[in-house]
Amino acid sequence: MKDFAQTYRTIIDQKPSNLKCWAFFILLWPWALLFGALVKLRVVLYRVGLKRSYRATVPVISIGNLTVGGTGKTPVVDAVVKKLLDSDLRVAVVSRGYGGSFQGDVGCVARGDGVVLLSAQEAGDEPYLLAQRNPALQVYVARKRALGVRAAELSGVQVIILDDGFQHLAVRRDVDIVLLDARAPFGNGQMLPAGPLREPPSSLRRASLVIFTHATQVRPEIPFEMPVAFCRHRLGDMLRSLNGAPVPWSILDGTEALAFAGIARPEDFFAALRARGVMLVETWAFDDHQDYCGEQLNQLVQSCQNVKFCITTEKDAVKLNSVMFLCQCLVAPLELEFDNRVKLDRILDEVVGTVTKNP
Repeated sequence: MKDFAQTYRTIIDQKPSNLKCWAFFILLWPWALLFGALVKLRVVLYRVGLKRSYRATVPVISIGNLTVGGTGKTPVVDAVVKKLLDSDLRVAVVSRGYGGSFQGDVGCVARGDGVVLLSAQEAGDEPYLLAQRNPALQVYVARKRALGVRAAELSGVQVIILDDGFQHLAVRRDVDIVLLDARAPFGNGQMLPAGPLREPPSSLRRASLVIFTHATQVRPEIPFEMPVAFCRHRLGDMLRSLNGAPVPWSILDGTEALAFAGIARPEDFFAALRARGVMLVETWAFDDHQDYCGEQLNQLVQSCQNVKFCITTEKDAVKLNSVMFLCQCLVAPLELEFDNRVKLDRILDEVVGTVTKNP
């Protein structure tokens, strides 16, 4: 299964490079044509009004992707949340709650009073993490996100952030921020499942701003004129324990460690740790939004008895509070660095201005 996942990731990131990959790609290509046709039809149905979109009474900011997984969306959502909260606005995030077990119409993860009401297993790791990072933030999960938006409106928020909402046309938005991985913005250029694209690149014309993440040395271009920003993710200046206590990176000096991650691209996390000088003797790559339980968790815990420290991501850590590790488990937070935040801040300042003029 792991080899299958690696082969598929190679195919969608770049053109097939060998006979095995080409055979797999050819099998997927007809389904990609069908998916692309359905995507175009869906957009047309919303455009002509045969499918209805909900218009909120407060500004809605969508932060989403053009491709599946791995752009580093959560730190960008967190940065936007902090900017709006610092402007003394009442803010809510509405998420689908991917990976969570909540089955109702709308789940309130946090009311903005510092209390998190649903567990990470119920809400999903990303909504829980956003609520944990931002005590004044309201967070809702809803399979039909229009219901979550209505719940947020009724609670009296002034701005709503639609998490992973670029393709969610059932809710109208005032700002569309789209993230692309600068290393392979459109992957192999094919639609799902033969490629990573949820929509064709031309759909970026709907966006208010495109942010290229993981933009270190490459500076991709978009084939039409629109606002663009560049940022990169970096490990935070301090590690944390599972209970949130700060831990200096120096604790790892000269010590071997094990790293594990259940995110879209675990190899990025491992590479960042090595670049920081961490001596990794073993790495465990799990599925994105991994639910840590059963035999996989037992094997991970047993592996940790051979090292003094294990290291993971914030998204993983929110699901591990009850796990009894055989070594100290450290959490490496991710932070954002922008080349220039002017374009993003200008868009957010316009939203803030709209709200303050119409309280």
